[in-house]
Amino acid sequence: MPEENKNILYILLILALFTGATIEMSEGSALAGIVLILLAVLVFTRLQITSSASAKNSYIYALIGVVMIIADVAYNLQALNQLGTLDTMVFFLGASLVVYGLNIQQFAKLGEFGIYISASFLFLFIIFYSTFGALNIDFLHLFDHYFVLLPTVSVIKLFGIPVEVVATETVQLGGVVPMTIVIGGPCSGLYSMFLLIGIVFGYSRIEKMELNKTLALLGVAVVVAYISNLVRVIILYITAFYYGLDTMMVVHTHLGWIIFAAVAGSIMFLLEKYR
Repeated sequence: MPEENKNILYILLILALFTGATIEMSEGSALAGIVLILLAVLVFTRLQITSSASAKNSYIYALIGVVMIIADVAYNLQALNQLGTLDTMVFFLGASLVVYGLNIQQFAKLGEFGIYISASFLFLFIIFYSTFGALNIDFLHLFDHYFVLLPTVSVIKLFGIPVEVVATETVQLGGVVPMTIVIGGPCSGLYSMFLLIGIVFGYSRIEKMELNKTLALLGVAVVVAYISNLVRVIILYITAFYYGLDTMMVVHTHLGWIIFAAVAGSIMFLLEKYR
């Protein structure tokens, strides 16, 4: 495989590890988060970098990236917020702008790829979360109910597990102790879908793919992300039924980013074969 394509695979792995570290530090184990960050740094050292002359005014991109990262950190420190996926993508966009601004051959391409991924995620987040919320468009709850909760409940019933829908995003799961589980927020799987859309879109732009191929691959990314999330939610149901809510929450913390890493790698493999 060409070095540039290896670099893109490395940057995707770094993204998955960094996303996992953020989730672990906010919801799981701080130690696991630190280990994932160290692994991301280790993967970063595998990147092949070739120097080239700097482009005129390229430092502006790097400056914007640094300001973006500092602003996000300052805001979260002031508001005493925990870092989340949105912060991760802001950091990733800022870091990608810095890398792109350095204008180092191969490395600049990674920066451009990172810009496409993070900017696509933030654009979709603004539409489906911020804009729809401001306009009182109840898309997220309806999506969670009709496209996540109802399909997964139908599958769970096939396993003979007693489950009942009690609200738009809430189910009652039977067992020794009846459990109430809310299927919403991260369980919608939209974050992973946004990231995979950004990966395919960025790759297609960098590789100058035809529009029809880009749209076809974007469709594949959406379907794969959707099915992967349904599988994740079903696994959480089964875990809760057999092992209890505490175990389910542990699995919930770790499972999402691991599936994302596997799916993102599979998507990149598909892109390479399709190209």
